[in-house]
Amino acid sequence: MPLTLTDACETRVHVQDDFDLKKIFECGQCFRWNPEPDGSYIGVAMGKAARIRRDGDDVIISGTASDWANIWSDYFDMGRDYRALRESVCIDDYMRAASDFGAGIRILNQDRWETLCSFIISQCNNIPRIKKIVETMCTCFGQETELSGKTFYTFPDAGTIARLEERDLSPLRCGYRAPYILAAARAVDSGKLDLEALSKSDAASAKRTLMSMRGIGEKVANCVILFSLRIGSAFPIDVWMKKAIAQHYPDGFDPEVFGENAGLAQQYMFYYQRSGMAN
Repeated sequence: MPLTLTDACETRVHVQDDFDLKKIFECGQCFRWNPEPDGSYIGVAMGKAARIRRDGDDVIISGTASDWANIWSDYFDMGRDYRALRESVCIDDYMRAASDFGAGIRILNQDRWETLCSFIISQCNNIPRIKKIVETMCTCFGQETELSGKTFYTFPDAGTIARLEERDLSPLRCGYRAPYILAAARAVDSGKLDLEALSKSDAASAKRTLMSMRGIGEKVANCVILFSLRIGSAFPIDVWMKKAIAQHYPDGFDPEVFGENAGLAQQYMFYYQRSGMAN
């Protein structure tokens, strides 16, 4: 994968075809990347602020080639051929249309604690409000980091949140989710919930463990499994997915038909359904 360090301390990377920034950042899997007028995105992930944009067959991301190799390449799951993965889920005409429409989505390998906390916040919530709550949490309790002279904030670690009380979370305006956030933080901080160990289990075992925690239902558990534990067979189902399944598989549907790529199939279905283009 050719890398070039530009004069402005940015790294130019030649990428595969399936790499669409808008689809990656706006398919519901992450909450801290925001679009700029020039088509670039600025976000904070893995403890680092970055700006990324597409330029022809390349992407240009702030930072050094070492940053790309040690942080962003894995974050964007560059070790897998998404064109081949996309082909593998085309089991019928509907999935062909959904995967063609969603071509460019990649499953991000996100920080496990951040993903768990963010999807607890996501319950019965819309994306703009989720993003606002997450950003307020980072501003209140995260660490400062800079990019191009501007200050951003990292996602606070579990230990920082574990030491708080419910009243400390009042600026977030997260309502009934506050005790769930604190319970999850304390479980992770104490080691009661070992997300690293959980990533080495199967999807069913991971789901059982996560759902044993206060305030974590099946949808949140599956999102955590798919977006941070690197278990690709997880298949989150929300209202959009229920509509897609009812419309296109009225006689029954089993996500196991997609095998280890069920999560990617889910992302294509979700993105297609939410776009209003599915019929």
